[in-house]
Amino acid sequence: MSEKKGFWAEFKQFISRGNVLDMAVGVVVGGAFTAIINSLVKSIINPIIGLATGGVDFGALKIVLKEAVGDKPELAILYGDFLNALLNFLIIAFVVFCVVKAFNKVKDAAEAKKKAEEAAKKAAEEKAKASIPVKEDPQLVLLREIRDALKK
Repeated sequence: MSEKKGFWAEFKQFISRGNVLDMAVGVVVGGAFTAIINSLVKSIINPIIGLATGGVDFGALKIVLKEAVGDKPELAILYGDFLNALLNFLIIAFVVFCVVKAFNKVKDAAEAKKKAEEAAKKAAEEKAKASIPVKEDPQLVLLREIRDALKK
């Protein structure tokens, strides 16, 4: 007996397991949508987050470890870029999850239909077997007649 899982619980399980088919689909779809997802994060999501954080450019968030001096550039931890990459990953994983979920639903429906057809075929065969009259052995019929005649 299988338990029904919530949508988010199933999504969490999907991104945390190492299923080869799921990961292959994720790589293909992720590669195809990288430019779209990067644009979505940079052009739509970051401005909304910036609005919520008082106008901060989300992609430019960083911790400066050493200021730029002369020709030497600054040394900084660009955690805004990391957060953008993390957001990109989550969006791509979510899209792949939805595609795989839809595929599995179609596959399960096809398997259920096949099982139902097999069960109907088996039931029809059983019904056909039950409706065929069984011929008795003529010797057995003769022996019964003799027995009944002797009883009389």
